Amino acid sequence: MKRNIDEKLLEWKSSQIRKPLLIRGARQVGKTFSINEFAKNNFGGKYISFNFEKNLDLHGVFEKNLDTNRIIPLLELFSGMKIEPGKTLIFFDEIQSCPKAIASLRYFYEQVPELHVIAAGSLLEFALSEISFPVGRLQMLNMYPMTFLEFLYATRKELLANWLSQPHEDYPDTIIDLINNEMYTFFIIGGMPECVGVYMNTGSIIDVINTQNDLIATFRQDFSKYAGHTDKRCLNAVLNAVAAKVGEQIKYAQLSVDFTGPTIKKSFEMMEQARLYTKVRSANPVGIPLGANASEKVFKSVFLDIGLFSAMNGFSSDVRVPKNKMASAFNGKLTEQFVGQELRAKYGENLYYWSRNQRGSSAETDYLIENQGEIFPVEVKSGKSGKLRSLHLLLKEYPNVKKAIVLTEDKAGSIPEQKIDFLPLFCAGRL
Repeated sequence: MKRNIDEKLLEWKSSQIRKPLLIRGARQVGKTFSINEFAKNNFGGKYISFNFEKNLDLHGVFEKNLDTNRIIPLLELFSGMKIEPGKTLIFFDEIQSCPKAIASLRYFYEQVPELHVIAAGSLLEFALSEISFPVGRLQMLNMYPMTFLEFLYATRKELLANWLSQPHEDYPDTIIDLINNEMYTFFIIGGMPECVGVYMNTGSIIDVINTQNDLIATFRQDFSKYAGHTDKRCLNAVLNAVAAKVGEQIKYAQLSVDFTGPTIKKSFEMMEQARLYTKVRSANPVGIPLGANASEKVFKSVFLDIGLFSAMNGFSSDVRVPKNKMASAFNGKLTEQFVGQELRAKYGENLYYWSRNQRGSSAETDYLIENQGEIFPVEVKSGKSGKLRSLHLLLKEYPNVKKAIVLTEDKAGSIPEQKIDFLPLFCAGRL
């Protein structure tokens, strides 16, 4: 599976100032697979992998002290391989299970900077809260489920994938229809690598949905690892509620009627740290950076993966949704989830939208992005129909915003006098 992180790993490998690399992401997004493939293709046999969940004896290596002159010989004994700085890649997998190993990464940078070291794990934020994090001594990368482009490559639709790099105005209607059909399939399958693999191997939506339900069950099993911080029953309730409220403003009291506000908030924050969803904060497009005036109290969310979102909201093999109706399924939430997921893969965790709650004059645009010093509001629609009242209101109130983007299922177009460009929905990852 061709992943966007492949190029970033190559850049890291050849960097003049290379630090140990810590890859963060939710469970099952493909961290281990991508690193293993990168190692095979770039380090030959000089690759050693250590898994801290599978081999608990490894934890003892880091107990006495974090001196790499002591640690490296012990790692050689565990692996039976010679570690050669500049030639060997060391991979610490599931490193969240050993916080002291995370702390040791700074000493690999300080004492043997020529050694290639990659670490990865899920639930890392919980482990990082227990140690003195080596700020400035690590490089960090976030990894997410597969993007739509990655999905096209994985499902052997390379020719269609190549069209996504073409200028928007060059898309003929036939190509738009073909790509839309694949996008609607992506809405159901999603970007979790295991689900994509099952789909490619069996072609069965039933098998995919069963795999999605297994993954969701795995995430719930992880609740026991941080349930000491909050109520496990509340975690379950909040996860279900957040999955149902993609695109809606989150109010803690509405996530559960059985628990107190502080308990609900803690549960929400715990699963956000576990990267099961990403907060999208309300911000005013007065200037950049958007985060400078973003609200910590007014926000919505993007779920981890659109396929898991579909499964948790009741999509099943006997729910026959015509492909041309997929964009409006779940009250249009699928499209907003899709765009948010694509933007997150491109721009990271800092996602924003515009919301104005005034009596008799409330308004909202789905997303705000900043690029090259400019702010662009993004609205998601099923077609070019509609008055786009909120978008026009934003453009009127904030003259510094020079252009707005509307994502539709139709071909590209523009209304220059209204400062609006229309782009195909599947271009969300290229904005």
